[in-house]
Amino acid sequence: METRLLALSRRIDPAARSVQRLDRLSGGANNETWAFESVGPTGAQPLILRRKAGGGTGIRAPDDPDDAAIAPETEAQVLRAVAAAGVPVPAVRAVLEPSDGLGRGFVMDRVAGETRPKRLLHDAAFADARRVVLHDCGRALAALHAAPVTSLPPLRATSAAAELALWERRWRTHRGARPVFELALRWLHEHQPGPPSRPVPLHGDFRTGNLLLDAHGLRAVLDWELACIGDPMADLGWFCVASWRFGELDAVAGGFGPLDDLLAGYRAAGGEADADRVRYWEMLGTFRWGVMCLDMAEAWRAGRDRSVERTAVGRRASETELDLLRLLAPRH
Repeated sequence: METRLLALSRRIDPAARSVQRLDRLSGGANNETWAFESVGPTGAQPLILRRKAGGGTGIRAPDDPDDAAIAPETEAQVLRAVAAAGVPVPAVRAVLEPSDGLGRGFVMDRVAGETRPKRLLHDAAFADARRVVLHDCGRALAALHAAPVTSLPPLRATSAAAELALWERRWRTHRGARPVFELALRWLHEHQPGPPSRPVPLHGDFRTGNLLLDAHGLRAVLDWELACIGDPMADLGWFCVASWRFGELDAVAGGFGPLDDLLAGYRAAGGEADADRVRYWEMLGTFRWGVMCLDMAEAWRAGRDRSVERTAVGRRASETELDLLRLLAPRH
């Protein structure tokens, strides 16, 4: 792998002499993330290889017909387009070709910073960052949502109605007796918003854990494999789902602070925010995450994936029931 990465590094920088510090980082099931350094006469350039799990050629998980992940080549195009729009993202240096022998993926700069929620939300080293990060996130989302759809590669278009239908269908496959899910589903149908005035580019998974911060604030937005086109409030609502607060339940926006701070940053950068629509997408996002937890538990029970991760996440479906109740009957 180092030999192949060296050849790729020389495609990026002909003066590259070696590859060092190759290390696989933690990541999701769809993609692998590898850190390495390309060493040349002027020093070491920290880089990231992001590729399909196992370097495979497939786009969708074979057991998941609703998987919305885009191809890595498309993700690289998205990164370049949103960077041009002013969104803080790592610069893409190369897209893998078959001759590279590394599968499907791309190489980007490795940006210095931290992604681990426990550190970001509690470590004193990030105290200053926590005071500004919601305004930073608001500005980043406003820049993304202002980007012309025509500047991006073709992406899946979605809506509240389409997402609700998808996750209701997924919920029905479990055939379980969970009254809270049914109550939330009824609320979602009764309060379904109309289409947005203008569909916009979406990150699709904007949350704590996909944000890279340093001591001063937001450095980069990572993991764009679920990018799509739709309601801008969907990104804000997903960020507010309680599971991404990592125990800081009263800090609605990603565990960092109040929703008002996020909306203030968004509006200051030219975005038009609708708090009621954000709440709807938060509810739908919570329902969605609950169904995803059930999906993971079922994957373990069916023998498709016997990893501890699947059972650990699967049992969190009960947490989403509590989160849904908090949204349905808030205590003031």
